[in-house]
Amino acid sequence: MPSRRLVLIGTGALALAGIGTLALRPEERGGMHDPYFSQLAQALKRAGLNRPTLVIDRNRLEANVRAVRASVDGAKLPLRVVAKSLPSPRLLEAVMTGMATQRLMVFSAEMLLQLLPLHPMADFLMGKPLPVSEFARVADKAGAETAARVQWLIDTPERLAQYAAAAQARGITLRASLEIDVGLHRGGFADAQTLSAAVAAAKAAGVQVAGLMGYEPHVPKMPDTDSAYRDAQQAYRTAIGVLRQHGLDPAALTLNSAGSPTFRRHCKGTVANEVSVGSAFVKPGDFDYDDLADLVPAAFIATPVIKASSDQALPGIEAFSGATHWWDRNSQRGFFIHGGHWLAKPVSPPGLEYSRLFGRSSNQELLTGSNRIALRPDDTVFLRPDQSEALFLQFGDLAVYDGGEIAEMWPSLPISA
Repeated sequence: MPSRRLVLIGTGALALAGIGTLALRPEERGGMHDPYFSQLAQALKRAGLNRPTLVIDRNRLEANVRAVRASVDGAKLPLRVVAKSLPSPRLLEAVMTGMATQRLMVFSAEMLLQLLPLHPMADFLMGKPLPVSEFARVADKAGAETAARVQWLIDTPERLAQYAAAAQARGITLRASLEIDVGLHRGGFADAQTLSAAVAAAKAAGVQVAGLMGYEPHVPKMPDTDSAYRDAQQAYRTAIGVLRQHGLDPAALTLNSAGSPTFRRHCKGTVANEVSVGSAFVKPGDFDYDDLADLVPAAFIATPVIKASSDQALPGIEAFSGATHWWDRNSQRGFFIHGGHWLAKPVSPPGLEYSRLFGRSSNQELLTGSNRIALRPDDTVFLRPDQSEALFLQFGDLAVYDGGEIAEMWPSLPISA
């Protein structure tokens, strides 16, 4: 009798262990395109775009522009469009027109040279400090008068001296915007003393102090976001006080701050007199913040399936493929796509994921899914970019979707870092 009880107990323990193991089994996911992506896929096929393509949904883009403009207009805050996040002349023009702004933030000398002739009336602010050789290249190529219109970002005393010397040698009155550290700790003048010394050095060298730039993308990632924003504002307020001590009128200068993650905090109250926004207009995946919840993704990568397998074998361990697929039904099917290794995540059909065994590939990336996903070769997969910026430059012309057809192709800017 005791031995029978032990057998029953052992059997029960094994059964419980089996139930516990099954509870850990990944849930089966997946499906096919919803109506939005199904219609977009058909539009791409009608346009003959069965290759890796960056799609801009014009209706969604315009909705985002209206939402952003309602916020900044309500706060009476001018907006500066971040060009690197929208690197297509027509895309940039659409946003600038919708926002009724001629203010641009540019992050490279190459893109600046591309945009200067396209927007001769624009107010350009550099978004990062560049080596002085890049300042000299722009001045020598675009002309001294053009270079003098740009607000060049300066972050150290050494860079200020280098730029001042290069400007003086070319007869240029340098307009310097001073980068201040408001909590990100990525450089810039970190306290009142160093900033004051920089302002004094600028005035002594004949450099025009055009304003300040303080960027705080760390704020929404902090445990106490409200406190982090208050600290950033206080740091900026201190810097404005330094300008006043040197006889400068802050109201007449550019006091730039924000970015897509934080511009709406500034709309509720800020010491800055303008905000910068770029990525929010197309809302890539890295910008799923609560403050941007009303904005919608307006850019997708579309690419065709090259090969499809109903029972994706695992290289080198083929004998274990069946057991692996049984355990994780989301690894059952394999879809090799045209291209890959983009800063993006599969979004449709739902349930697709990158193969953890194969790893990433920029040639024929493998996406896996369950039997609920019935894609065939030449069917379309959609991915949502994590960011725009350089990614938009990888696809050539952007396909503009108007809700029914691919209405236009917008050239991207030439590739630049």
